[in-house]
Amino acid sequence: MNAVALTLASLSPRVTTTAFRSTSTTILPNFIQRYSISSSSLQLASSNTNNMYWNRENGKQGEAHNGKIIKEARILALCDPTDQYNEPLYNGALPEGSKLLKVGTTLSDFENDSSIIEQKPNVIFVSHPQARKPLVEILNKFPSLEWIHTRSAGIDFIASEGLFTSNAQLTNAKGMFSSTLAEYCMLACSYFAKDLPRLMRQKNDVNWEQYPVLELRGATLGVIGYGDIGRASAKLAKAFGMKVLAFKRNAHGFNDPYCDEVYGMDGLNEVMSKSDYILVSAPLTESTRGLISKDALSKCKSSAVIINVGRGPIIDEEALIGVLQDGTIKGAALDVMTVEPLPKDSPLWKLDNVLLSPHNMDMTLTFMKESTEFFINENLPRFVRGKPLLNPVDKTAGY
Repeated sequence: MNAVALTLASLSPRVTTTAFRSTSTTILPNFIQRYSISSSSLQLASSNTNNMYWNRENGKQGEAHNGKIIKEARILALCDPTDQYNEPLYNGALPEGSKLLKVGTTLSDFENDSSIIEQKPNVIFVSHPQARKPLVEILNKFPSLEWIHTRSAGIDFIASEGLFTSNAQLTNAKGMFSSTLAEYCMLACSYFAKDLPRLMRQKNDVNWEQYPVLELRGATLGVIGYGDIGRASAKLAKAFGMKVLAFKRNAHGFNDPYCDEVYGMDGLNEVMSKSDYILVSAPLTESTRGLISKDALSKCKSSAVIINVGRGPIIDEEALIGVLQDGTIKGAALDVMTVEPLPKDSPLWKLDNVLLSPHNMDMTLTFMKESTEFFINENLPRFVRGKPLLNPVDKTAGY
C-alpha cells in the first residue's frame, strides 16, 4: 500500500459491522411494515443525503430564493394561537407565493370555515404538543395537503398510522438544536470527570481539599444514534481529544471524520462496553424504545456515565435506576425522562450520581423562534419553487 493509500486509510473510521442486520422486521413499527411507501415518501427517502439536512452552524440561508414560483403555499398552522415563537408565521411577512390561512388546534377550527375548504390548503405547520389525533383528522379532511412540517426535530409526538400512510411529505427541524445539546454533552462529561458535586460540597463546607480529577482527553465517547446531535457532540468531543464510537442503524459504508469506529445494530453491546461516556441521542421509534435495556446497561464499565438527550423511553429507566443505585455504573446525566415532568417520587431526584435537567438543554432564548423561521425562510421558498425540501423525514424509519 502506498503512502497516499495509507494516509486515506488512517483518516477513515473503522466500520465494525460486517454483517449488518436487515431492519425490515426488527426496526420498523408493525403498522409501518404493513403498508407500501407512497411515491412522495420514496422521493423524500431518495433525497436523504447530507446536503438535504439543515444545520444552523453551517447552513447557508437564502439558497432557495431564486427561481420561478410554480405554485402557491396555502398554510394551515396546527399550533397554539398564543405561541409567541410562531409570531413570524402568524404576523410576519411570508415569502412570495405563501399565505397563512388559519391557526388552530383541532379539526373543527379549520373545517367550519368554508373559505379554507375552498382554498384547498396544501401545507400544514405543526407545533402543538397534542397534535397527533387532530393532524390525522386534518389530513383526512383536506386531501389537498402535500407537505407537513413539524417545528421540532423529533416526530414521536405526531407519529401514527394515519401519518405514516398519508401521501403528504414530512419534514422536521433537524439541525436546529444540535449545537446546544452538544455543549450539554460536554458539560455532562466534565461534570463527572472533574467531580463537580464534590467541588460544590467543598465550597459550601469551606473545605480546601485537593483531589485527583479525570481527563477527557483519551476517554471514549459512545454515541447511540449518530445523527445531527450525535455528530455535533462528536465534533466537540474530538476537540477535547476523545475517541468517538458511533452506533447507527445504517452503518454500512458510513464514513465521518469525527468517528473512530462505526457500529451497526449488532454492535450495541460492544459500544456500551468500550465507552467511558455514552451519549443517547437517537430518536424515539418503536425500534429504539427500550434500546438501552437492562442487558445493555450490564455491559457498561463501572466507570461509565450515561447521557440522554434523545427521549426518555429509549432507556429502560427502572433498570437505569438500579445500576445507579448499586454503583454498577458511575453516573447519569438526563435531560429527558420516561415521564415528564419527572414524578416527585422518582428515585432519580435523590441520587447523588445523577445530573438532572428538565428537558431544557436545547431551550435557548431563541430556539423555537429560529425553528419557525427555518420553515419560513428556507423550506417555504423551496416548496413554492418545486425544489426539494430540507430535512426530509423517512416515514419508514420514523426520523
